[in-house]
Amino acid sequence: MGALLLQYLAPNLRSRLSSLRTWDKVEEIRLRVNQPLAVKEQRVEYGINHQGVCQLAEGYRVTVEDLTRTVEIMTENSWYALEDEIRAGYLTLTGGHRVGICGKVVLEDGLIKTIKYVNGLNIRLAREVIGAADHVIAQIVRAGQITSTLIISPPGCGKTTLLRDICRQLSGRGFNVVVIDERSEIAACYRGVPQLDVGLSTYVLDGCPKAQGIPMALRGMAPQVIITDEIGHPNDGLALADAVRAGVQVIASCHGMTWESVKQHTWMELGGAAFKQAVLLSRRKGPGTIEQVLKLD
Repeated sequence: MGALLLQYLAPNLRSRLSSLRTWDKVEEIRLRVNQPLAVKEQRVEYGINHQGVCQLAEGYRVTVEDLTRTVEIMTENSWYALEDEIRAGYLTLTGGHRVGICGKVVLEDGLIKTIKYVNGLNIRLAREVIGAADHVIAQIVRAGQITSTLIISPPGCGKTTLLRDICRQLSGRGFNVVVIDERSEIAACYRGVPQLDVGLSTYVLDGCPKAQGIPMALRGMAPQVIITDEIGHPNDGLALADAVRAGVQVIASCHGMTWESVKQHTWMELGGAAFKQAVLLSRRKGPGTIEQVLKLD
């Protein structure tokens, strides 16, 4: 994994990160102009310099040239060809790794046109966890039938990882699965090809808004289950409810600390009834800790 990512970085960054020996634990690589090169492992953030791992403040200082060269490599000098992704604030690399982008946002008629003068990159390593859903799959599939399920947690607690493995396991059991992957995080597609294992019987609508993708799936893909990430807009809830009324089960995630807090979300009024159970996650024993499974009907 480390060698794959290093090829996308400017030489000064590559040479320093090449000494890293804990790639299996790394969650993010953080690049900020004139600030230390930083690596995040779970709750720990540390620096990297020519001698190796160090205190954050002692890390190598990322330059404008480092960021510029890194962006050139990541985009293959074709920034404009990737502007749809860039407008959304990220790029996807081979292997499904996500790169968040900060810089000067350029508006046109009140909408984001592009980002220039990049001043920060956040590389989030895509890491599938085969078997992450083992503890809940028996409650999602009973007597050969899928129960519509909502995955709830604060950011960084493993919602997407759990969704991905649920998808893989359902697909492996022969269900026709469609993933509406609006943020390209479940399947982590690179140029249309899933980089992570979402199963043998899975279709992926990559980068497609949920409210538009769910009707597309219903019309053309004959899904038995639709899986999607980070429900937040009332139109998302409405589309999910329409899917359930059409006889399709849904599995989705949303941000929240508790079921009570999630019930206050605006999308719940239209889409809450689509779900028959909720799974609450935390990081108490590491990302993906299953705290509770709630029956909602």
